[in-house]
Amino acid sequence: MAARSRKRRLAELTVDEFLASGFDSESESEPEGAPAAEAPTAARSPRGPGGSPSASRRKGRASEHKDQLSRLKDKDPEFYKFLQENDQSLLNFSASDSSEDEEEQFHSLPNMLEEASEEEEEEDGMEAGDRVSRGLQGKKSDLAPVTLAMVEQWKQAAKHLTPKLFHEIVQAFQAAVATTQGDQEGAEASRFQVMDSAVFNAMVTFCIRDLLSCLQKLLFGKAPKDGTRGAPPSSSPLWGKLRLDIKTYLSSVTQLASCLTEATVAAAVLQHISSAVPYYLTFPPQCRVLLKRMVVLWGTGEETLRVLAFLVLVKVCRHKKDAFLGPILKRMYITYVKNCKFTSPSALPTITFMQRTLTEVLALDSGAAYQHAFLYIRQLAVHLRNAMAMRKKETYQSVYNWQFMHCLHLWCRVLGTLCPSGALEPLIYPLAQVIVGCIKLVPTARFYPLRLHCLRALTLLSENTGTFIPVLPFLLEVFQQVNFNKKPGRMSAKPINFAVILKLSSVNLQEKVYRDGLLEQLCDLTLEYLQGQAHSIAFPELVLPAVLQLKSFLRECKVANYCRQVRQLLEKVQENMEYVRCHRQAVSFGVSDQQAVDAWERQTRAEGTPLTKYYSHWRKLRDREIQLEISGKERLEDLNFPEIKRQRTEKMKVEDRKEFKDLFDLDSDDEEDVFGLSGTGAPGSLRVQHGAEEEEDDEDGGSSSGSEEEVSDLDDGGADVEAGLGPGELQRLAQGPEDELEDLQLSEED
Repeated sequence: MAARSRKRRLAELTVDEFLASGFDSESESEPEGAPAAEAPTAARSPRGPGGSPSASRRKGRASEHKDQLSRLKDKDPEFYKFLQENDQSLLNFSASDSSEDEEEQFHSLPNMLEEASEEEEEEDGMEAGDRVSRGLQGKKSDLAPVTLAMVEQWKQAAKHLTPKLFHEIVQAFQAAVATTQGDQEGAEASRFQVMDSAVFNAMVTFCIRDLLSCLQKLLFGKAPKDGTRGAPPSSSPLWGKLRLDIKTYLSSVTQLASCLTEATVAAAVLQHISSAVPYYLTFPPQCRVLLKRMVVLWGTGEETLRVLAFLVLVKVCRHKKDAFLGPILKRMYITYVKNCKFTSPSALPTITFMQRTLTEVLALDSGAAYQHAFLYIRQLAVHLRNAMAMRKKETYQSVYNWQFMHCLHLWCRVLGTLCPSGALEPLIYPLAQVIVGCIKLVPTARFYPLRLHCLRALTLLSENTGTFIPVLPFLLEVFQQVNFNKKPGRMSAKPINFAVILKLSSVNLQEKVYRDGLLEQLCDLTLEYLQGQAHSIAFPELVLPAVLQLKSFLRECKVANYCRQVRQLLEKVQENMEYVRCHRQAVSFGVSDQQAVDAWERQTRAEGTPLTKYYSHWRKLRDREIQLEISGKERLEDLNFPEIKRQRTEKMKVEDRKEFKDLFDLDSDDEEDVFGLSGTGAPGSLRVQHGAEEEEDDEDGGSSSGSEEEVSDLDDGGADVEAGLGPGELQRLAQGPEDELEDLQLSEED
């Protein structure tokens, strides 16, 4: 009957009443359903006994919880007994014991919302800022300041280092490093605070100089065995305690190396990092961050920092090639390309250093070197193919630039260095074809400097790999195309440095210095290429076209300076031809015996040829000139000319006045006595003016001649004085006798 009445009651409910009443299962027992049956009535009456829906909800939950505890007494009497013994307050509660937190969870909106004024908003903002600043000041006040006495105490205690002491030192070092870049998070992570620069210097100096050796003693003891000398730090039994502190210390050292500007301090930090490489290898994330920073210093740092950063890179790559060599090679190559965008005499040594060091890193693993060389040489070939296919200015510029040229030089050096291993030998021919295609892309006179750079790269590749590459035809072609007898259109005193330019302007092509520099470069490149082939048994046949071309040039050229350089080169080449011809006449093997030919060439190279000896002497002089150009000095400074010291004009005027005082001082009483004239007398002043004019006209010996004339004049005046003539008599004598008028008488003949 109860079930039927429940069903009828449910049938009479509307949809809203049914949804508000909840979903009570029919299988529940009557005591369990009693509270649930009260719920619909409570839900239907929005204002219950408490006067508010929240009060009714609280009372319903409290009664429900109390019923659950009463049922717990029947279901689990042991647990109920345990609650009675240990937590009696949980069982004895009423509906009024609900916490105030439940009331705070429900917030009733007011009927009217008040709008705050601008002044109140400003006051609230100031109060919030004050609270934040007070919070920061509270955090800072909690940090312990580091003093010089503390650093000195740590330094003395570090001789017997303990894990706890190492933790304190690392925290202080982290706080010191955090001040260099304003790292607020790093400063808050440490419990120390460094405010004084003297404390910062003392802390960094102590950690860089002494801390690593003390840590090594702590990990492996005072006298490490031979087996533990090269063991990783992670093999120490204390590694588990010190691992996090060592990780923090290494991160701080890397951060310190990235923010230092003083070269000497940065060099000391890099040396410390080099000795701490085994610790970095145990933390791959920290090691990657370190390698990124070392690559940046390798590409942009000062000369000493570049070398130290490179040593760190090599040390890491030698220990873990598989993990770090590939990313390091890629990053170093990209850095090299970025640094080669512009070239100057001062930048050439840096570019050469990067080429050599990158070659050394590639030499650590020939397999990885082949992969990177193949990839980047192919990129160069793709750029060249696009330029040859498109025939546009933009595509030409993608090839005819410094980055492309220096990349060609780099891979020529890499192949020349690693070719004996045989792994990179298949890449010689593709690289040579890319360089030859670059020469033929725009074969005009404006790009002769670029052609010379390409030929120098081919010469380097041919000499170091022992591969014959025909370079002479591209050199002899320039001798035929340029008219060296043509008179220059304009003169220029500054020579053209072909080492730092890729193309010439139309104005440069008309200058005399262009032909002077071009002929000098052609002779230098011819000599460099031929000295690499000077030991070849086929040298006479190899240089025959060059000898004929040089002789033709001497017959046609009318410029003595050009003829002198070419004749000197021709004489050295012919001398080497005769030397090889005479030595190969005594051999007994044939041309087909390759082993005997190679042995003969090796012996000839070891003994030396006339051309190689001449080249070695010429190379020393040429390197000296290049160093002078890099340093910005003129070549004339090395000739020890006597230095001409010029006096200042003011000092010269004072000395002249002292020397010619008697000549220019006209107002003295002595001159009036001597010449018998007043200050306005005309004859005396005319004589002085006449003597001064003669002194100005005479450029070579004016001062001496003027002084002689003055001395003679003074001697004449002295004779008059000695004769006893007074001033009045001298004046009458100067005026002469009075003129007399006579009648003109004519003779009969007139």
